[in-house]
Amino acid sequence: MYFTSLPDPKQPGFNEELHYRKFKNHNIIFSAKSTHSYCRRHVGCLSIKTVLSGEEWYGINSHKVAVRPGQFLILNDQQSYSCEINSEKPVHTLSVFFKNSFASEVLRDLTCDEEMMLDEPFSMAEKLPEFFQTLNPISDTFRTLLVSLLNTLNKPGYSSNTEDEYLVFILRYLISVQKSDRIRANNINAVKAATKSELYRRLCIAKDVLHSSFMDEPTLELIGNTACMSVPQLVRNFKTVFHATPHQYLTVIRLKHAAGLLKNNSLSLQEIVWASGFENVSSFCRLFKSAYDISPILFRKSGATLI
Repeated sequence: MYFTSLPDPKQPGFNEELHYRKFKNHNIIFSAKSTHSYCRRHVGCLSIKTVLSGEEWYGINSHKVAVRPGQFLILNDQQSYSCEINSEKPVHTLSVFFKNSFASEVLRDLTCDEEMMLDEPFSMAEKLPEFFQTLNPISDTFRTLLVSLLNTLNKPGYSSNTEDEYLVFILRYLISVQKSDRIRANNINAVKAATKSELYRRLCIAKDVLHSSFMDEPTLELIGNTACMSVPQLVRNFKTVFHATPHQYLTVIRLKHAAGLLKNNSLSLQEIVWASGFENVSSFCRLFKSAYDISPILFRKSGATLI
């Protein structure tokens, strides 16, 4: 099912129970624009969240995550969360909710051999995969899938069968993301697999703090407290998993954001520096030149794509 507007519980005649019952029986896709939207608490099925413009904030357990263009967030089945849009300009959100039985079938297709699928073609996996609920970059492959899905949905008389075909490949992509996360978690220096997984989960929270608040100056204490890790443990394990210290990682985020503004915005250099969280123009130019071997001004003029 495809919706181009977000649900409004305040709308006369809105039946919340009937609305959320659809999520148990159908795959649901929202592609909608809104300046203000708020959901205090929702317990959803396996889903992905992204935005095509603007930003949307999600509350997961005890921390908040900002989803911006170029990123997507995975939420597990039965995860309680809140979400909020509060913007002067319309925010274009895209959410995909996977029906449990559909996701289970795709998972089983990935994990069973062909002989077993022939013998038991209609069985389902015992449980859904557990994802690390963290921000992920949208790769070219994933972007192509999402764009193709939206193009199909926006054509007159689209077929739900075609929609589900795209969702099969989107789910398969999510499983590949999960496998990559498991590989990174395995690099953590801990004996038990459960400890590695829990440390990686907390490191992902720390990483998301950096992505969500890069325009501020998050301290190591704040990041560590949010992720429930001591500062030495945070720095040591963050470097192991993400090959950079939190401060180095934050600088990369800011430089990428600045590069995007240089290419797609008419803001002055000083405005871009402020919008990217840097203290002054000179330090920004030095860091940018060191990272990309070109000055910000030449980068803007060149038309090159470095990021």
